[in-house]
Amino acid sequence: MKPDRLLAIDLGTQSVRALLFDLHGELQGRAQQVFTDYQREQPGWMTHDGEAFWQAAAACCRQLLAGYDVRRVAGVSVTTQRGSIVPMAEDGRCLAPALIWLDQRRATRLPRIQPLWRAAFRLAGVAGTIDTLQRDAEVNWWAQHQGEMLAGAHKLMLLSGLLNQRLTGRFADSIGSQVAYLPFDYKRHAWAAAGDWKRQALAVRPEQLCELLPVGEAVGAVTPAAAAATGLREGTPVIAAAADKACEILGSGALAPDIGALSYGTTATINQTLARYVEPEPFVPPYPAAVRGHYSLEVQIARGFWLVSWFKEQFGHPERESAQQLGVAPEQLFDELIADIPPGSLGLTLLPTWSPGIRRPGPEAKGAIIGFGEAHTRAHFYRAILEGLAYGLREGGERLQRRSSVRFAALHASGGGAQSDACLQLSADVFRLPVARPHTHETSGLGAAIDCAVGLGLHADMAQAVAGMTRVARWFRPRAEAADRYDRLYAEVYAPLYGRLQPLFERIRAITGYPE
Repeated sequence: MKPDRLLAIDLGTQSVRALLFDLHGELQGRAQQVFTDYQREQPGWMTHDGEAFWQAAAACCRQLLAGYDVRRVAGVSVTTQRGSIVPMAEDGRCLAPALIWLDQRRATRLPRIQPLWRAAFRLAGVAGTIDTLQRDAEVNWWAQHQGEMLAGAHKLMLLSGLLNQRLTGRFADSIGSQVAYLPFDYKRHAWAAAGDWKRQALAVRPEQLCELLPVGEAVGAVTPAAAAATGLREGTPVIAAAADKACEILGSGALAPDIGALSYGTTATINQTLARYVEPEPFVPPYPAAVRGHYSLEVQIARGFWLVSWFKEQFGHPERESAQQLGVAPEQLFDELIADIPPGSLGLTLLPTWSPGIRRPGPEAKGAIIGFGEAHTRAHFYRAILEGLAYGLREGGERLQRRSSVRFAALHASGGGAQSDACLQLSADVFRLPVARPHTHETSGLGAAIDCAVGLGLHADMAQAVAGMTRVARWFRPRAEAADRYDRLYAEVYAPLYGRLQPLFERIRAITGYPE
């Protein structure tokens, strides 16, 4: 039997999924396990047991492949949440819980950077940015608080590397997955050279960094132990893919430079893929794309559709209960909730800077909602959240287009929010651009499957694979009247809002100590 199925393991922030695709990009099977066991020892902290991540992924594979002829599985690729790091022993044990990318603990004792580099940072106006990076780096917190553990770690792995190691026994990861506070050279797509400032800024030894492989390269083969844990056939090839956002872009078919990729996930992002190195803003690198040798320019809203989940938990009980009773997706009822709310939500405007950033938003950032009036209801509030996210992504998209000198002709949307018709229609209106919904909502898994197919030679090249495995299910076109209103609200209300509120955010931080 000729193998013709591709298994993608997609370990996100909210759940892990095992996904089986055919060579046409059609989803043939799916198993999921939702994470409800994150640990939060202190406010702002967030960890998870690394071994539990692997066990959940393996359980999903077993569930998906039960009774299936696993000889049909041609290969496996892994895509995971970005920036979550776990220290591992030489025998593969996790030495401490994985620090999750949403964790907000900060180091206060920082590695010393040579004075020449410090002077250069001051001249470039980025000294504060470098200081924030050092404080945010998980390895620096471990060095300060769990130094003995860190010193004894064999490798510091992203979750993609953890899963690759569990599948193959090899401490290796994809270049496409390297988005983290580790000394990675984003231009050369390699670990930073010995004289690079990142080597000095981060408390990690060169030998603690894993082997890096290009996207599409073979990581190895499924070991007997991994076969027993997952139900896969021993010897099944494991192919390097990329991080979840990069795979989402690939799976949505947004590879051309004139197609902007919207991701309405826990972190909302707008991306542009280029074959050349362009920084989305000075001294902020583009991330590796899910295509070998390519770069993904990105602007993100750290707690993007987390805001929507928060709203649903706090105010969406009627719709959630009704959706369960009716057997429909909750997004359908939330779309109905705001169907009669006019574009602009009667002036209710949300600034989605809920999480502190490095530059814009800065470390002082907080969210804000302005324009409340007696006519406003929770429906207006919900629409204002969607509009605020779209405004923030439009602002980011304008920045990307200025930096790359390439204008967007269309947008492709992915992530949980892409299942909402209302979200995609108002996105088309806010951007004044057509927005495409891909044929599957499992775009990150599909992107990993595409990388797997190309790596195995099942498609001749990336262009053929994208043409054969991705397509548009529906287009959303901008409406002139709504777009006109959004243009004014964006330019006259949203755009100046952060600058006006920033001094107040700084005072709040000084008075309350939050954000830390």
